[in-house]
Amino acid sequence: MNDPSGAHAADELRARVETASTGTPYRYRWTERGFDLVVDVPLPGGRRVHTYRVVLLPAERTFTLTDVVHTHERGPFGTTRRTVETGRARYRTWSRSLDGSERHSFSSADGHRLIRGVTEELGWRERKPAAQKGALVAGAIGGLVALGTLIALAVAFWP
Repeated sequence: MNDPSGAHAADELRARVETASTGTPYRYRWTERGFDLVVDVPLPGGRRVHTYRVVLLPAERTFTLTDVVHTHERGPFGTTRRTVETGRARYRTWSRSLDGSERHSFSSADGHRLIRGVTEELGWRERKPAAQKGALVAGAIGGLVALGTLIALAVAFWP
């Protein structure tokens, strides 16, 4: 049966990601526009919740992947600090329990690989979020301005 909206493909993708995340530290959460994979990241003196937010565009068989990282850290004298980062997060953590019996490690790349592995198998393409495209453009413009400044300085101060 022809599915012009791509709804069947989106449902299949959601089901495959949910199955792939079963038995892993990732918690699958269905959303209106796609799905989230959520994982608790152990931190000494705090906690971090990393959410891989996937928005599906079924008609185009494309998706966007955005990391949302909530960090809650305990500081001195009972102070706390909460931060939220959104975009593309790449980091690794390692920690060990106080008695040394448990070791924990986390790499944000593992969640990216899980999602991209399933999407590639099903023929979906990743589309960069608008914020990431904007950051790339801003970085390129900044690099060109810096290069132009260096060239202008070299010309102005050439012996």
